[in-house]
Amino acid sequence: MSEASPGPLPSHLVLFDGVCNFCDHSVRWLLERSRSLSFATLQGETAAALRRRHPEIPAELETLVYVESRAGSERVYLRSEAAFRVCAQLDGGWRRLAALRRLPRWLTDPVYRLFVRVRYRIFGKLSECRVPGPGEGGRFLR
Repeated sequence: MSEASPGPLPSHLVLFDGVCNFCDHSVRWLLERSRSLSFATLQGETAAALRRRHPEIPAELETLVYVESRAGSERVYLRSEAAFRVCAQLDGGWRRLAALRRLPRWLTDPVYRLFVRVRYRIFGKLSECRVPGPGEGGRFLR
């Protein structure tokens, strides 16, 4: 993978904070409930290349990012909207949570930002980014 481009992106990519304990557990949970999602850390090469193309992706580890890639075009979603879009990719009844994206951003994003500010205090922080487990490697980008 080159530094300039992450290569072809999967259709449904989640960028997450690789040292956040809550994020790590969430990724493990998502791996069990969706076969369509792929993952990369916000600290990695894929996120850096995406930031160059999409300046709206913050350099800080303050947000979940969901990237839909179709026919060479990419659409980026941040914060609560990203979380609701991820829910749309879940198997079973969890997909219903995606309906929450109809709520106004002025209501959902402040709740999201509040959680982000306290997540390390509540759930802790890892000393390094997550390493994919056996059988997970194909769903993770650098």
